[in-house]
Amino acid sequence: MIRILLVCTGNTCRSPMAEALLRRELEARGVEDVVVESAGTGAWEGVPASEGSYLVALEHGLDLSAHRSRLLTREMVDGATLILTMSRSHVARAEALGGVGRTVLLGEFAGREGPPAEVRDPFGGDLEQYRAAFRELASLLAAAAERLAEGRRAR
Repeated sequence: MIRILLVCTGNTCRSPMAEALLRRELEARGVEDVVVESAGTGAWEGVPASEGSYLVALEHGLDLSAHRSRLLTREMVDGATLILTMSRSHVARAEALGGVGRTVLLGEFAGREGPPAEVRDPFGGDLEQYRAAFRELASLLAAAAERLAEGRRAR
């Protein structure tokens, strides 16, 4: 069983969209035995997905209504096989909690060369900024899911 943890700041915008997208991408590739979760380095516990993330996800057939934010903890990090983050500050926090060697920027894991490997935070922006973040995440997570699927097939 592989446990993938997606990390952003508040766990209300990028990482909830990323969590839903990665689940869908893995399912489409027939990848099983993978648990996908998300958390935030500065999250308030129990907050729903932001309105922008919720609406943009719905536009793409994903339902974030059940999502509730979680603060990144050492226990989450310890339980994760792979931690994919949206920015370098998230890498630093996950590594400080024990995730050294299992934490990587999503953009780098997905094979994005050169800057920016970070995914811009749409928080506080208009719906178009959320759509742009969703498109970026969709592209990165398709590549990440393919990499994970290839790794599973190679076993």
